[in-house]
Amino acid sequence: MKTFTGIALVFFLLAAQSIHADDNHHAGIFDDKKLGKVTFHVSCTPPAQALFNQAVAMLHSFWYDEAEKTFRRVTTVDEDCAMGHWGVAMSLYHQLWATPPTAEELQKGRNALQLAGKSLIKTDRERAYLAAAEHLYQDDEKVDYGARKLAYQNAMEQVLAHNPDDSEAAVFYALALISTASPKDKTYSNQKKALNLLQTVLQKEPDHPGVAHYIIHGSDYPELAQLGLKAAREYTRIAPAVPHALHMPSHIFIRLGKWQEAIQSNRAAYQAAKDYAQENAPLAAWDQQMHAMDYLIYAYLQTGQTDEAEAILREVRAIKKAHPENTTSAYAFAAIPARFAVERGDWHAAARLSIEPPDFPWQAFGWCAAITHFARGLGAARIGGIDEARSILQQIETLRDSDKAANKHYTADQIEIQRLALAAWIALGEGETEKAEKLMRASADLEDATEKDNVTPGAIKPARELLGELLLELKKPQEALQAFETALIRTPNRRNGIHGAAQAARLAGDAQKAHHYEEQLQQLTLVDHTH
Repeated sequence: MKTFTGIALVFFLLAAQSIHADDNHHAGIFDDKKLGKVTFHVSCTPPAQALFNQAVAMLHSFWYDEAEKTFRRVTTVDEDCAMGHWGVAMSLYHQLWATPPTAEELQKGRNALQLAGKSLIKTDRERAYLAAAEHLYQDDEKVDYGARKLAYQNAMEQVLAHNPDDSEAAVFYALALISTASPKDKTYSNQKKALNLLQTVLQKEPDHPGVAHYIIHGSDYPELAQLGLKAAREYTRIAPAVPHALHMPSHIFIRLGKWQEAIQSNRAAYQAAKDYAQENAPLAAWDQQMHAMDYLIYAYLQTGQTDEAEAILREVRAIKKAHPENTTSAYAFAAIPARFAVERGDWHAAARLSIEPPDFPWQAFGWCAAITHFARGLGAARIGGIDEARSILQQIETLRDSDKAANKHYTADQIEIQRLALAAWIALGEGETEKAEKLMRASADLEDATEKDNVTPGAIKPARELLGELLLELKKPQEALQAFETALIRTPNRRNGIHGAAQAARLAGDAQKAHHYEEQLQQLTLVDHTH
């Protein structure tokens, strides 16, 4: 999962320290009550142990930069604390991130584990944790990101098997299971196993930040989202000083169509990142500010808050530099303008989109660049610009083939979903109705067979929702209604899905369903925007 920059968190924790200084002069940037409570017993001196617990709490909230710094402090407070070096290595390998570690990060992790080897490892349990981490940092560069995570997962399974009462082993093993789950596994076997482990720890440690955090990640699927609702509403209470804890609940809120809660979550997270950027890095926007902006515009558009959504669009268009330049920032740059045009059905605006900013390294982020092409192509096709749409389709095909050649199978599939959808609307524009329906159904089936990445609140346009719109064009309202209703199961309470279902039901002669969906749509519009 994409996380907040550690320095940004220092800013907010320092602010919290200032506010509460009169109440408790011990409160500060390492106040356990603001990070959650972790007890990870290691064979280090008491001062090192206290720092170690705080660092692990940061690690569980993906506060990687500050976790690394704090683990390094552990090794200076107690030079023989081998697990401090383990913590440094674990802070450098971000298991839920789409982007693998850099060569520099891998080398830093290896260096940390080598230092641990020079220290006095005092217990078999600590030796097992260190050995598990070594699987992430194998010297063989041919071992890919997924294979390293799977080897680590298997090692952590053994750590837990030999230490069945070790809550931390259970929590770290649960995260490993989530990180290796296949997006095509619709039984959610890894996620369910992880959730069972986390629920067991939750009974003993209700304020553990990793438990709440990973329950959210493990439940971030249409079929499981309800299981994560309690954790989503608790995580902010458990770790109120951590901006990532302000954002994460929105993953569940969006899955359940709880738009106002999603908006509140991301307003807080956005402000946290934006305040830091204004104070410390005015020339660049933090990727996590942009991440929250994408989630915000998505939720704003569902409730008809067009002015607020347009303000997000204007702000992202004014951003010329993002830090770091990664999948998170690339996705937000592409998705926010595309959402604003496509969600509102402004096909002329969609057709005019361009890839911005031009000096961003888009060649490294083909999946994200494809979003802009898809929105442009769909816009062109729907206003009759078939030749332009065909040219754009070729660009999308090139990006898909490039990712496939680079063994980026997940992103290649995501691009293919868009390619099939655009090809369907081109076929419709050329009068090939049977071909159009076949292509659009293939797009929807492929999207249903996979899962969204953590970087996005949802597709620019759900493929099955788009199928419903195409079926309406084909004058098949009953089939369109079925498509919209199926889409609403996976993406509940979506404005366009509800609108399409109401329209299809009315055309199909189902007045009762039409009235039901029209009322639902009205409720979205009447939602209280003041909180």
